[in-house]
Amino acid sequence: MVGAPPAQQVEQASGVSPVMDPVAGAAPTRLKDADRDRSEHAAPADQVPLWRLAALRAGYLFVAVGLAVTRWPLLVNHDQPWPLMDSVVVCMLVAMSILYFLGIRYPLQMLPMMLFESIWKLAWLGVVAVPLWAAGRMDAATWETAFACLLVVVVLLAVPWRYVFTHYVTRPGERWRRVRTHSGRQGSR
Repeated sequence: MVGAPPAQQVEQASGVSPVMDPVAGAAPTRLKDADRDRSEHAAPADQVPLWRLAALRAGYLFVAVGLAVTRWPLLVNHDQPWPLMDSVVVCMLVAMSILYFLGIRYPLQMLPMMLFESIWKLAWLGVVAVPLWAAGRMDAATWETAFACLLVVVVLLAVPWRYVFTHYVTRPGERWRRVRTHSGRQGSR
C-alpha cells in the first residue's frame, strides 16, 4: 500500500472503489462520500427528499396493486371473445401495472408513467364527466369511472412537481444531431 497512488490506497484499505469527486476537485473518496457530496451540491430543485420518494413509491404501489387486482384476472379468465376495445384496454392496463411495479424500484425514472396517469384522468374528468354531471346525465357506469378517476388525487400528491418542472420543462432537451468535432468530423456523442 505504501507508495501506491492514493486511489489504490483507499480501495485496498476499505475494499470500496474510490470515486473521483467532481465537486472536491477529483480527490478520491468512498462511494458514500461521493453520493453525499453530489446531493449537497446539486441544485435545490434536483433534490427529491426521501419522504417524497417514499410517497411516490406508495403512489406506484397504489396504482399497480389496483390494476393487478382489477385487470389481471380479466386477462387470464375470459370465457368468450372480447369486444375489440375491451381487450385492448385490459392488455394495456396489465402492461402499465407491470411498469408501475417497476416504478417502486425506480420512482424518478418511471415518473412519466405518473404524469400519463394524471393527464388522462384529468382530461377524462374535464371533457367527459364534468359536462355529463352539469347536464344531469351521469349514469351508474359513468359515476363508477368518475370515482376511479378522482383517485388521481393520490397520484397528484405523490408527484414531486418541482422535479418535474426542472427535468421536463426547464432542462434542455437531448440533442437531435451528431456533434461536430474540432477536426470537422462528426462524432457520435
